[in-house]
Amino acid sequence: MIVTEKSKDRNTLIEVQDLKQYFPVNNGLFRKKYVKAVDGVSFHIERGETLGLVGESGCGKTTAGRSILRLYEPTGGRIIYDGTDITRVDMKPYRQKMQIVFQDPYASLDPRMTVGDIIGEPIDINNLAGSKKERNDMIMEMLQRVGLNSEHANRYPHEFSGGQRQRIGIARALAVNPEFIVCDEPISALDVSIQAQIVNMFEELQEKMGLTYLFIAHDISVVKHISNRIGVMYLGRLVELAESNEIVFHSVHPYTRSLISAVPIPDPESGRKRKRIVLEGDVPSPLDPPSGCHFRTRCPYADERCKTEEPKLIRVSNGHYAACHHLDRVREN
Repeated sequence: MIVTEKSKDRNTLIEVQDLKQYFPVNNGLFRKKYVKAVDGVSFHIERGETLGLVGESGCGKTTAGRSILRLYEPTGGRIIYDGTDITRVDMKPYRQKMQIVFQDPYASLDPRMTVGDIIGEPIDINNLAGSKKERNDMIMEMLQRVGLNSEHANRYPHEFSGGQRQRIGIARALAVNPEFIVCDEPISALDVSIQAQIVNMFEELQEKMGLTYLFIAHDISVVKHISNRIGVMYLGRLVELAESNEIVFHSVHPYTRSLISAVPIPDPESGRKRKRIVLEGDVPSPLDPPSGCHFRTRCPYADERCKTEEPKLIRVSNGHYAACHHLDRVREN
């Protein structure tokens, strides 16, 4: 577990310490194995900050987000919210403060409910409206905040486009006036033309409402745009963590460098000059991850030490951390 300088600040809203999330899998009649979806992840998020979490599919970033909200009960570690350990407490008092925007904007909405009822449901559960008129006013305000109008309240999810459905999901999350929102790949299912609108809306809402985000996504260029800091995950572990510009322009972990080299550059001339880092092999199964460093089977710098010793996050510079035994060699290239 790592405690960074900023995590000691009273302004820290979320602190995750050595979070583990294992899922049991039956392997024969008497043997049981575990998928180590999240394997000892630690980070903090300051109030009003956006922390981006990136990595390949199956790296555990979505599981980490859901475990923080206790949608999955963590196998190990601690989740500290605004100074209080919420790892084993009743989550009902915290549901209003902590919300999630799901990846699929259609599957996350009840097709039998109108938009007004979808947004009104969390208001009803938390007894936030004293009258029917107040409830209706709150629903209309949420619709307006996400760029929809009052006429949409009586319609059903199937009557909307993908971008509009995601706006409804965001309005539902905002209805209880939360402090912290896990954005679980909220733009990956949308058209490219709509993605920028949704990202800009997240930024506007954060500024107006003082929200704190954990923004999970595949596209590191999108994450850089919206995030203050970025964490990079590989096979259940955090391999690098730093401010957004530091990650993009001064990354030191070979996996992070490979991700960044895959981001398209608009300028063809610059794109031709850039060195593309292509990883060999496939991502190992989380059911049977490699010993030592999980990345060693695809890393050009791996040696015998990487087979036996798990690298820990160490400080590279102010606010910049990476987990690799060969950071000096990586910097030289």
